[in-house]
Amino acid sequence: MKSLVHIFITFPGHRRFIHIKEEFYKIAVCVTAIPNVTGTVDCTHIRIQRPSGAHEGDYVNRKSFHSVNVQMICDADCLITNLEAKWPGSVHDSRIFRASRIYQRLSLGEFSGVLLGDKGYACETFLMTPLTDPQTPAQQAYNHAHAKTRAQTEMTFSLLKSRFQCLHQLRVSPDRASDMTVACTVLHNIASLRKERAPRVALDVDWDNAAIFPDDRNGRLVREQYIANYFS
Repeated sequence: MKSLVHIFITFPGHRRFIHIKEEFYKIAVCVTAIPNVTGTVDCTHIRIQRPSGAHEGDYVNRKSFHSVNVQMICDADCLITNLEAKWPGSVHDSRIFRASRIYQRLSLGEFSGVLLGDKGYACETFLMTPLTDPQTPAQQAYNHAHAKTRAQTEMTFSLLKSRFQCLHQLRVSPDRASDMTVACTVLHNIASLRKERAPRVALDVDWDNAAIFPDDRNGRLVREQYIANYFS
């Protein structure tokens, strides 16, 4: 299944670039939509059995159970377009993002557009985050549109775990859990591309992390410009 990862999980996705942005725009168009969105990013914890060895403690997350912390980027159709499935549960979401290949590619300006991430990430020129304390109507409208659009990630997590109930708890080693998670994401994308019937879902909302990296100054300027241009 690993050999299929780069075929079925590819950024920015399987649709035309303009289509991906248009579909994200439609999500919040009833309020005021955020333009130029290419994906939403977040992490979800896959519970595993207690691993043996000296690094057992690395897999204990903030909720005090053992897990693998899996980063996914998805598009507006709940297709997974990027995946990092190798990190212990104690590793912060933003550290996973900063260590990822997709972060390097985005930093180099390889793609036009922005990702949306929650308040645990630092605001970057290519990653828009919500304001921590929105004051003006424009700022509040931005945060509302941001939350509505970013909810696609939570929906994707819910669809994935509904399709593959094993992901609620894997009684295997961390390496095996990572491999199984990768296999499930590939199969999820195949099912989505084939337009197979989606299961009923209960929204999977993981807890937000507190930010550990400061916002990039230029990122904040880009966010301010978005608010001024589209929400004022």
